[in-house]
Amino acid sequence: MNGKMVTASIVVGAVALVAALQHSQAASQTTAPTSKIGLVSVREVIGGSKRYVQMQGQAVKRANQARAQLDDLAKLADKEEGDLKGLKQGTADYIKQLQIALEARAKLQNQQELLKQQRMLEDKKTFEDLYQEILKTVEVLAKEKGLDLVLERTEPKFPMATEEVATTVSTHKVLYGGGCVDLTNEVIARVDSGANAKP
Repeated sequence: MNGKMVTASIVVGAVALVAALQHSQAASQTTAPTSKIGLVSVREVIGGSKRYVQMQGQAVKRANQARAQLDDLAKLADKEEGDLKGLKQGTADYIKQLQIALEARAKLQNQQELLKQQRMLEDKKTFEDLYQEILKTVEVLAKEKGLDLVLERTEPKFPMATEEVATTVSTHKVLYGGGCVDLTNEVIARVDSGANAKP
């Protein structure tokens, strides 16, 4: 009788232990995160990308061409104004040269403004195109890796300028990303290869 009670107690204990383990496993499965999350530092992608370096080189080349064009116009305006000094004020030749000098100076100023606006629009378009390519690359990589969510994780640089503190606090959202998949280097490689560039 004593042996039967011991055996029964062991069986009951084993059943209770198995039930407790199954309940614990089920609870941990329902509370464990099921989403797979990736991280990308867009700042690092842009700064580490050969494509961005090429874009900067093209922008510098355009700026140098624009500067050369403006230098030519400035020299012409200076020459026309210099020619004006050799003429007697109030004469027909002076009035004619004054008009030429004013038109040359106005052309220089108009061209300066035009090139400034053109450069801003070109830089904006180039940057937007690169950012769209980064977004597309992130989407493709996330799907390949079965990620449900990819967050921007650019770390702030310290010390910060006073005017940057509020902006950094409001835009720096991922404070810790342990266990998340960092896609940054893969995004840089694909952006440089043009694998996901728009057709």
